[in-house]
Amino acid sequence: MTMLSIGIGGMADAKTRILTADAGLEAADTETGAWLYFASYDDMHRVLAPSRLAIVRAMAGQGPLAIREVARRVGRDVQAVHRDVVTLAQAGVIDRSDQGVTFPYDQIRFAFELGVAA
Repeated sequence: MTMLSIGIGGMADAKTRILTADAGLEAADTETGAWLYFASYDDMHRVLAPSRLAIVRAMAGQGPLAIREVARRVGRDVQAVHRDVVTLAQAGVIDRSDQGVTFPYDQIRFAFELGVAA
């Protein structure tokens, strides 16, 4: 099973995760998939809004799909799904090719903490 892990943080957080994995402390995480970092919670929420997560869920493990097929699976207008697919592809969540759009993972894991205001 392959997994896309979503984190919040900058380049320093990504480098720390890579160094930790190199030390063997998170080998299980690095073997099961990839990491994608967003600079902030707001950036992550903008890209992974509920309607876009529905698209990702419909695509998970399905191989390349035409945008019309994705729209059919989520029950939405093709143009709206196309806009969402462009946003997801630009953020690196899905891949686009001549064969269609692909979410090459079986699941997503969100790995971040939100602090409370003092």
